Amino acid sequence: MISLPTLVTLACSVSSGFAFHTAPSAPYRPASLSRRAETFLPNSSSIAPKNSRNQSLLRIATTANGEKAPSDAMIRQIDQKISNYEKKQEKYLSKLESAKAELEKFKETKQRYLAGDSLGSSDTASFSETTARSLVKSMMWRVIAGSVTFFTSLRFSGNMSTALSIVGSDFFSKAATMFIGERLMNKSQAGRKGGADDVGRSLAKALLWRLFAIANTLTMSLLIAKDLSIASKIAGSDAIFKTGLMFVYERVWAKIEWGKEYLIEFSI
Repeated sequence: MISLPTLVTLACSVSSGFAFHTAPSAPYRPASLSRRAETFLPNSSSIAPKNSRNQSLLRIATTANGEKAPSDAMIRQIDQKISNYEKKQEKYLSKLESAKAELEKFKETKQRYLAGDSLGSSDTASFSETTARSLVKSMMWRVIAGSVTFFTSLRFSGNMSTALSIVGSDFFSKAATMFIGERLMNKSQAGRKGGADDVGRSLAKALLWRLFAIANTLTMSLLIAKDLSIASKIAGSDAIFKTGLMFVYERVWAKIEWGKEYLIEFSI
């Protein structure tokens, strides 16, 4: 049997052996020293991840091999934008110069007029009607003429549906035809005196338009009412009443200045 002193001695020997083979603990390092050391790391306070380093090396290798970097594409795009805007600048500068020339011309015209020169005879002042004026004239006349046609159709046919069909069938077609006629007539200065259409021009326009409108109304009335007598009465009443009405309509528009563009010329 082993005695107690022998066991104590054996235990001390084993403990000292384990302590000898145990790895030494890390030496103590103050936190302030760690932070101070990190400040000496290049460009960052921490080491970049492995993937990030690989990507950077790949970009460097790509550029070194002679391939174009992504920034080159951006530069080309910017150059294209610059080129486009330079072209726009030249275009608008050209328009600006043209507008300045026109402005100076009209200023000079005004000064010469105020100095005693004439801007042409007032009896033969030429002008042109704008597209908007022709369009408004055509649409307003169709509203007036369509109302007359509706009442005459209702009077002679006695049927609301027939009257509405006759008016609706040629509303837009006649409006378009009259607009085209206005634009064609606008190309001629015949019968324009004192900055307006004279009586002869208004009468000629009314008669020319009514020749077309009577044929159109007669045809549509015959197709819809299927009665030549009724169609003739509708077209005949339109011929008498609308010819006079349109002449008055033209005389009223001759006094309206909106939509007129005067052709200014000096009489030298």
